Amino acid sequence: MSYFKRTWSFHLLLLPALIVVIIYQYIPMLGIVIAFKEYKPWLGIINSEWVGLDHFKYLFTYPDSVQVIINTIIISTLKISTNILIPFIFALLLNEVRKTYFKRAVQTLVYLPHFLSWVILGGILIDVLSVKDGIVNHVVQLLGFQPIFFLGDGDWFRVTVIVSDVWKDFGFSAIVYLAALSGINPALYEAAEVDGANRWEQTIHITVPSVLPIVAVVTTLALGKILDGGFDQIFNLYNPLVYNKGDIIDTFVYRVGLVGGQFSFASAVGLFKSLIGFILVVVSYRLAYKFANYRIF
Repeated sequence: MSYFKRTWSFHLLLLPALIVVIIYQYIPMLGIVIAFKEYKPWLGIINSEWVGLDHFKYLFTYPDSVQVIINTIIISTLKISTNILIPFIFALLLNEVRKTYFKRAVQTLVYLPHFLSWVILGGILIDVLSVKDGIVNHVVQLLGFQPIFFLGDGDWFRVTVIVSDVWKDFGFSAIVYLAALSGINPALYEAAEVDGANRWEQTIHITVPSVLPIVAVVTTLALGKILDGGFDQIFNLYNPLVYNKGDIIDTFVYRVGLVGGQFSFASAVGLFKSLIGFILVVVSYRLAYKFANYRIF
């Protein structure tokens, strides 16, 4: 009780944020019940018919649902792995730059795409990757190759999605690694240099091990989104020609659940994604503690 008397003012500062979280995060969770009902807006949640797990069964029996889940896992896994590896390598390279003005200029340039929405970037990519008038295919033809249908061929669509996602976010994602690099004790490098270690050896034996806990944290947080392929990006780039390779759970739910008015089905898929994400976060947290000695509590 004496502790609360000393810290009541800090609890009071947290109260507005706590109220916002309760109103917008926890109270809406009561609506999860429509995933187990045949929800009709004119009947309301309470009066709608209870159907149990029918919507979850429908998810796995729908003709295209299995392919959609496979697409989501493939695209999400590639996104997670590249969005961890590329920013990490970029941060290591940028950390070796000694010219401050050049370093800041590069950081600014690579950060910019992160602040553009996929609506804007989608329009740009559609024009740039166009088969007839796109600058990329113009260069491809100059090199003597046939034009590539980046947004109309399923395999190329996946490549386009991964590359464009990395291009958009790798600079911003590198901030976490750059912050970790700045916290490494300079005395470690000085001691290694005295022992005759070159820059490469210092990177391998000092820099990389020092940043690995942060990599574990980022990976832990990312694994919870393994079923989140990125609705904004896919929705602004895909078309019926690439549904077999590019359709993900979120876009599938948008078409079948929301556009088709199947709100209960959309809620069931969302609940399914959340449960899988929760399990993966718990598992990855255990792995992070075992292999990187990282823990929150």
